[in-house]
Amino acid sequence: MPFLGQDWRSPGWRWVKTEDGWKRCESFSPALEDGNNRLNDISHTVIITGDGEDEEIYGTEDCEFAAKKRKKDHFRNNTDSQCFYREKWIYVHKESTKERHGYCTLGEAFNRLDFSSAIQDIRRFNYVVKLLQLIAKSQLTSLSGAAQKNYFNILDKIVRKVMEDQYNPRLIKDLLQDLSSTLCILIRGVGKSVLVGNINIWICRLETILLWQQQLKNLQMNKQVNNGLTLSDLPLHMLNNILYRFSDGWDIITLGQVTPTLYMLSEDRQLWKKLCQYHFAEKQFCRHLILSEKGHIDWKLMYFALQKYYPIKEQYGDTLHFCRHCSILFWKDTGHPCTASDPDTCLMPVSPQHFIDLFKF
Repeated sequence: MPFLGQDWRSPGWRWVKTEDGWKRCESFSPALEDGNNRLNDISHTVIITGDGEDEEIYGTEDCEFAAKKRKKDHFRNNTDSQCFYREKWIYVHKESTKERHGYCTLGEAFNRLDFSSAIQDIRRFNYVVKLLQLIAKSQLTSLSGAAQKNYFNILDKIVRKVMEDQYNPRLIKDLLQDLSSTLCILIRGVGKSVLVGNINIWICRLETILLWQQQLKNLQMNKQVNNGLTLSDLPLHMLNNILYRFSDGWDIITLGQVTPTLYMLSEDRQLWKKLCQYHFAEKQFCRHLILSEKGHIDWKLMYFALQKYYPIKEQYGDTLHFCRHCSILFWKDTGHPCTASDPDTCLMPVSPQHFIDLFKF
């Protein structure tokens, strides 16, 4: 990908996608730019300091230094937003080149891809939670101090969202369980493994995780008061179609606990057979046949048995994408400044495991 900066050593200008195409982003904020412009206008101005006793003349270089310092102070004091990048994509490179120095890390990806905002999107929520769960299992010790802070900030926002919206608490419970198990092992084996940060900080984080688990355990679902059409009022064929749309067996069981009618539909053998055929190959469930008392295949038990031996297919409303032409990782709806003649042919969806593999060195 060409770098459009003024200097070949520069990573390039920042670009923002508009209705008219990609436009160069000149500054981070209008207020900051106005302040810098006013500061740059006084290239050779006499500034009186004190009670008129001393005078100092600030030249152009001094003003440029002051402008840069204003930008640093602006981002350092801006505690409301965790990330100040406008573009939500990152160039994935694993070695130094003349265009870029060093390599990208997980911590940098957390910021550039704006996971804090991604969890507010229902299409991306499950994707981000699964990603954090994989990091908790295998990559926790490789996180830098900044990446750890971002990781637990995102985790805190996820827990808050679940507590407020009661959205998919089972998923976050599994994440916290894996994270607490990993932390217990790392803390007990301190000194034997590389754990970035003070041990007391990790103990505090473990205590916070245990508190979150207790809060989720005591979570009470709010009853919806609705005098209109409810799920129970739908005809049987529509309820059956809803169950056939689910790709997770636990979701089917949970929905089956709502009403006796849904329970009857959730126990359908054909439903569980379709679910097994979707996630697993015939060779796999032929090795683990489970028969019922009547001699028929118990597809429901087969599903949960196979789940222990083989990974199930992952389904997400929205995923990150990788451009093979530009080596850029991005959310598909935000796009990136691609230079390929046909960008759609270069795109590749990235699973949570593939995302972690991209940052292994």
